[in-house]
Amino acid sequence: MPYSAPLYDRAPSAPPVPSGLPLVIALTGFTDAGAAVTRLVEYFRNDLEPHALVAFDNDTLLDYRARRPVITFAEDHLTDFRPPRLELSLAHDSLGSPFLLLAGYEPDFLWEAFAESVLELAAGLQVSSVTWVHAIPLPVPHTRPIGTTVSGTRSDLAEAHSVWRPHTQVPSTVGHLLEYRFAEAGAKVTGFALLVPHYLADTEYPATTLAALDSLTVATGLVFSGEVLREENRDFLAKVTEQVTGSDELTRMLQGLEERYDSYMAGSTQATPIIHTGDLPSADELAAELERFLASGPSDDDRRGPLG
Repeated sequence: MPYSAPLYDRAPSAPPVPSGLPLVIALTGFTDAGAAVTRLVEYFRNDLEPHALVAFDNDTLLDYRARRPVITFAEDHLTDFRPPRLELSLAHDSLGSPFLLLAGYEPDFLWEAFAESVLELAAGLQVSSVTWVHAIPLPVPHTRPIGTTVSGTRSDLAEAHSVWRPHTQVPSTVGHLLEYRFAEAGAKVTGFALLVPHYLADTEYPATTLAALDSLTVATGLVFSGEVLREENRDFLAKVTEQVTGSDELTRMLQGLEERYDSYMAGSTQATPIIHTGDLPSADELAAELERFLASGPSDDDRRGPLG
């Protein structure tokens, strides 16, 4: 039986929304290598200051025990209760161009009802396109550009920018479901999976968020200023380089990744690189190399940083 109760409340002071805007989706959850989407949501909310149009109901969609809200203990009393937010908003890029933004947590419950609500809202607002991003770990070197796997209904983007095109089954996210339902409805929809170096997947890797912004620009024409992220990324990469150059084992590991990566791409005939996992070490092999390094390598002080 379909779920009939409303999943959201409309903001009482919502601004008027032009029809035909692109819809950008950024939902944190199951796959977020390099904290790409987490930082993307922070960037949108802090730098672009979007105006909420719709707020989805936490008590219906969120498992509080799995993702507990943050509250502040101030010496002898509690303050600043901060539940997660899942909102559809009107935002503007760095040049003032408007777009719609669905950002926040991935719902724990009622995926089909949530997808139906999003499609209804998108239809009512007559969105021109739908674009979403997420990030997965892959054994690739950080010294090469972050690649993407592109899915959806826009074959031009897939041909131009999909550097890895597997045929496999993966655990789905609500983003996948939204893309699937939008495609069924005949919408212009694109999904970008960012291919993040496996050994940096558990860090906050600013390059992943920059790659997400670049992907959104390619699909929508929106322009985003990422100067703060670029500065953070320069500092981050300097720390990674320091750790790699300080370890013969990490240096050999990185050189091996680079050689396999470059060797495959030397035979590529496409404008953008293709990554073939058969020519790269597996995630387990790479993890084992890092574990051996951490077990027998430098002291605890030397281990601190992006790889530690």
